[in-house]
Order: sequence, then C-alpha cells, then structure tokens
Amino acid sequence: MTTSPAYAVVIPTVGRPCLARCLAALADSVGPGPREVVVVDDRPDARPPLDLAALGQLQGVARLLHSGGRGPAAARNAGWRAVSAPWVVFLDDDVRVTPAWRTKLEADLGGAPSNVGGVQGLLEVPLPADRRPTDWERNTAGLGGAWWATADMAYRTAVLSAVGGFDERFPRAFREDADLALRAMAAGWVLERGARVTRHPVRPSDPWVSLRQQAGNADDALMVRLHGRNWWQRAGAPRGRLRRHAAVTAAGAAAAVLALARRPGPSAAVGLGWALGTAEFAWARISTGPRTPREVAAMVVTSVAIPPLAVWHRLHGTWHHRGRQPLPAPARRGLAS
Repeated sequence: MTTSPAYAVVIPTVGRPCLARCLAALADSVGPGPREVVVVDDRPDARPPLDLAALGQLQGVARLLHSGGRGPAAARNAGWRAVSAPWVVFLDDDVRVTPAWRTKLEADLGGAPSNVGGVQGLLEVPLPADRRPTDWERNTAGLGGAWWATADMAYRTAVLSAVGGFDERFPRAFREDADLALRAMAAGWVLERGARVTRHPVRPSDPWVSLRQQAGNADDALMVRLHGRNWWQRAGAPRGRLRRHAAVTAAGAAAAVLALARRPGPSAAVGLGWALGTAEFAWARISTGPRTPREVAAMVVTSVAIPPLAVWHRLHGTWHHRGRQPLPAPARRGLAS
C-alpha cells in the first residue's frame, strides 16, 4: 500500500511563453493536486507581472515569488524555502507533464522508502519523425538519459534543508542539479528514478546556440573544485570532448606561432593536425544530423570556434573558482534498513 504524501511544485522562470503551457499541463494532469504551486519569477525586472491563469483551479494554491535575476539555483531555493509540504517537485518552465503525471507522482512519492531522498521523473524529448535531428535537438534529447535533472525532480524538503539546497554559485541551468544530487548522496540519501513521465520539447534556437553552451565548461571547473576530478562518474554525466578540444586548440595555436616564426614546414605539419581534428569534430556533428545547407554551414563554423571557446571557459572557470570550498556538509544520515 502507498500513501499520498503532500507535495509542492516549484517552477523557476524568466517569463518565457512556454510557461503557460507548462502550467496548463500541470493543471490538466489527473491525480492528487499539489498542496502549493510556487512560480519563481527570476527576471531582474519582474514587470509586467506573470499571468498564472493557465493553472486553472490550481490558482487557489499558487503563489508568485521574485528572485531578482540571480539564476535558477537561487530561484529554486527561494521556491522550496517558501513551502511547507514534505516533498518539493521541481519543474522547468519548458516542460509539459503528461496527463497521468500527478497519479504516477503519487505512486513515486508514496512508494519511496524512508532512505530515498529524491525521485526523478522520466524525461521524453520529442524529436522529428521525418528527418534526422539537428545538433541542438540531439543535445536536448540527452536529457532523456540525464541523472537527477531538475526538469522534473522531487526531493524531500528535509533533505533540501539538511544539505542547504542548491548552490547559488552555479549561475546557469547547468550542473547545479548534479551538485545537489552529489551532496544529497554524500549525506547518505538514496536517489532513484520514478515512473512518472514529463515531456521536454526542444526550444527554438539559433545556429549559434552551441557556442553559448560552452560557458558550461566554467561550471565543470567548479564541479571539479567541489567534488573532485571523478565527479562526472558519480553524477552519471558524459565526459565530453574537452581533452580533444584542448589538443586541437593547442595545435592551432602552435601552428600560428610557428608561422609567425617563419617556420613554414613545422607550421604546416602542426596545422594539418589542427585541420584534421577540426574536420573530425565537424563530421561527427554533421553525419548524424539532417545535413541541410544551413545545418552543415553552422556545424562547420561552430566546430572551428568551439574548441578554443571551450578551453577558454574552462581555464577562466578554473581561475575564477580557485578558492571555492564545498558547502558545509551535514551529518551523514544513517540509512534505513
């Protein structure tokens, strides 16, 4: 038998149009409703006020808070600290829970043993059926296998309080969820996957989105500082291509230096290594995509720019976070039998 634990839903947002669809899907889902719905407006200037009418009958338990543009970690902290329910479910404003989500959430939370501190929802990313996905679509689809992603992640409120919530030194929607999960598990809590399903549509973007994503390499540097070099194994995160990016960047820089030193032979040899590394990276992205002229052009240009940009962000992050210390660790919880 399972019980029906009370829960709150916290949704950080910067006021994107997708928020209304997220709220409507939550309202339309069948099953026990949340005790509280907290929408946290993280716009620096929270005007005009956000419209929560899409929540329908759930408007009676809804609140709108403001976090002043300090990022999703700070917005989620403002949300969970304002609720009283024993469970907090974090949703991103660009997801849509499925019609049976609330019913399955009841089973996920009610069936969680006392040593389980968090239960993740299953994320589905709809991809085009009539063509290969673009690079951006494939990146978004990676959320389907991500561990502890707060696009749909429930935590016991007591766990959040014990570990201090999200670390607000993570400024982007990147790695702040992995950091929280590692701290919760280090404190003795178990995290598991549930049965509820949430859809995460691919947001529209421009051809240069992959360049902006490289800023996440600075957050990876913070993860190394806080959790050690093997953090990605414990968090179930992909290792990425940073080592290859560093090698390609070094080859390009060396070729330029040798050319300036008027050593054409060595410059050409090293430059060939840069060209081959860049071509391999570009083809890895092009070959699995739709191969339209627009996509191919974007992949060629960004494949040249990404390696040095990734290395720059990683070096900058390593320097910027050089003195960071982990948040104070709570007393390790004794696991229930």
